[in-house]
Amino acid sequence: MTNIGVITRGKYGKRLIDTILEKTDLGVISAEVPEYLPAFIDEPDEFLEELNINKKVFDTDILITYSLHPDLTPAIARLAGSKGVRGLIVPGGASKAPLQELASISQKYGMHIEVENICCTLRANPAICKFTDKLSSPFLEVIVSEEKVEEVKVIRGAPCGSTWKMAEGLKGIPLKDAPAKAGLLIQQYPCRAVRGTKGGIHESAQVHMDAVAKAIEKAIFKDQF
Repeated sequence: MTNIGVITRGKYGKRLIDTILEKTDLGVISAEVPEYLPAFIDEPDEFLEELNINKKVFDTDILITYSLHPDLTPAIARLAGSKGVRGLIVPGGASKAPLQELASISQKYGMHIEVENICCTLRANPAICKFTDKLSSPFLEVIVSEEKVEEVKVIRGAPCGSTWKMAEGLKGIPLKDAPAKAGLLIQQYPCRAVRGTKGGIHESAQVHMDAVAKAIEKAIFKDQF
């Protein structure tokens, strides 16, 4: 079994762990950093060492950190690189992660680092494909009966689990209404993506709308069985 390392912070990262365990054949090794951290950390490497987190989380090829702190995240990246982690995924976007410093760390250790605002737009890379092949941008199969959605099969879904919740809500919806309904369901899901901007939850909704539309184009009609 392939294990994914996940560093959580408060509620952040917990739902990812649930999705991995419930929707994939991957395992999880987790560690936790405090929910409340200083705004500025002067010596982040020493600070991380003092936290005494579960170091087994670095005994993985792929690590996802929800540290969400511009000082602590590079410290985690440095430790991950020194331990041989091949791919590091950093949710939360550039506001929570200094891109230039992470790029330098990536080059030093030969470790792929992916920083994303929303994890349903994760890009494929050989270093993280064991994760992104199962959890990243949605890929669906739609079964149709009488011009309505009979079933939506999730081949690949968003790490937060929203894709599966959306799939359940599309049953019985007329085909012509399904993409718009998908976008609405994603925005109603308690996703922690940023709201009130052009990106964030709205981008996630659009990604799922597009996935549903593409699946409908290749829909399997129940009458064909």
